[in-house]
Amino acid sequence: CPNCTGNERYEGFAIDLLHAISEVAEFTYTLYSVPDNLYGVYDHQTREWNGIVRELIDRKADIAVAPMTINFARENVIDFTKPFMNLGISILFKKPEVEPAELFSFMNPLALEIWLYILLAYVLVSLTIWIVARFSPNEWANPHPCIDSGFVVQNDFTLANSFWFAVGTLMQQGSDLNPKAASTRIVGGIWWFFTLIIISSYTANLAAFLTVERMATPIENADDLADQSLIQYGTLMGGSTMTFFRDSKIETYQKMWRYMESKEPTVFTSSYKEGMKRVLQGNFAFLCESSMLDYVVQRDCNLTQIGGLVDSKGYGIATPKGSRWKDRISQAILFLQEKSSIQMLYNKWWKGGAKVCPKTDYDPSKASALNVVNIGGIFVVLLCGLSFAILVAIAEFCMKVNCENELHPATVNVVRGGAIPVTGSLWVQIYRTVMLLFYGKRGGSVKGRQPTDCSSCQSCAQDGQGVRYM
Repeated sequence: CPNCTGNERYEGFAIDLLHAISEVAEFTYTLYSVPDNLYGVYDHQTREWNGIVRELIDRKADIAVAPMTINFARENVIDFTKPFMNLGISILFKKPEVEPAELFSFMNPLALEIWLYILLAYVLVSLTIWIVARFSPNEWANPHPCIDSGFVVQNDFTLANSFWFAVGTLMQQGSDLNPKAASTRIVGGIWWFFTLIIISSYTANLAAFLTVERMATPIENADDLADQSLIQYGTLMGGSTMTFFRDSKIETYQKMWRYMESKEPTVFTSSYKEGMKRVLQGNFAFLCESSMLDYVVQRDCNLTQIGGLVDSKGYGIATPKGSRWKDRISQAILFLQEKSSIQMLYNKWWKGGAKVCPKTDYDPSKASALNVVNIGGIFVVLLCGLSFAILVAIAEFCMKVNCENELHPATVNVVRGGAIPVTGSLWVQIYRTVMLLFYGKRGGSVKGRQPTDCSSCQSCAQDGQGVRYM
């Protein structure tokens, strides 16, 4: 308020709290700001206090209403009332960008090396069952026991069928091939067990990877901050947070203090507003008290809190040593806490009025819906597979046309609607195939083999001819 005078120049949570306490304790007050705008920290070189603490030591003020942290050093030279708010030190950081969803995000549940190992295992198992089936006599059998096939025996586990058997099992779809020998069944059984574990592990992790928006956070707590050098960090000059790191006996916090003390240009800020500005510029973490951090995060959706609280402490109203107002104000604070008046003031200034950023924490009961970006890769794989199958079919068709032209240059096929040449140019073959698709199946019979009754089937062992393997 540029035109306001006296106590009307100030507003905020502390001002409203002071007004409520004055009504309970029955006193009047006059507000003023300290000249150096500091809360008060002890200078070991000059052996003097500054800021609000200096004003109270010199008894220039009767009470100090501010976010004054109660600590041991201050308690030795001034008095504090009962704390009216509990808090701790936390890290203010610029909210990281949400990782963009990947087209092939369905592959994220397993690492790249795991996918490569699965591919290697697939090839190894396919080759193993093919080789084992070739050596095992139980996998060889007459393909047509009731037809005289010239004593030909075949093995169902060809190289192509072996790969088909392995991929069908891996996709949990099964296969029309069934191992007969004990050796091939052992290979199949251990492959089934392997695929069971892999598919179960993949399915268990798939939902989390597709529904949870993950943020790339470079730091998670104060330990991560201390162990890196890319992100700068600092705190408010002359505040209790600076005193905490300066006087701490914990190695991590001592390491952080040595960094902040020696960093040039300085990482200490003269105000919270300056600290917020440096955080928003990027690559800077601001160490501040959680009460102020909560207020800032609620107002600026580009900021967030990293990790939990470094310590636990409270805000209190400061008075000179031996002041008669200490007990009366403490009783007033307890009275206001029991009436929830302080909580209502907190809600007014932290959660009411101005814009409040929505919470972005992940709720397991409200998983985000999948969109095209999340599972679009599956459709890409499907389209690629269909396209590849069409290309293979065209190649097979062309090879068949060449073979028929060489073997049967004048063969025709009769379907409903007229005679269609079976062989000829490529375009004639395409036309024939389309006509067969709409009008019927190819006619004809198997040449070169005469069917016989099953009663006349002879065992290969009863014949003197040799056995030919396929």
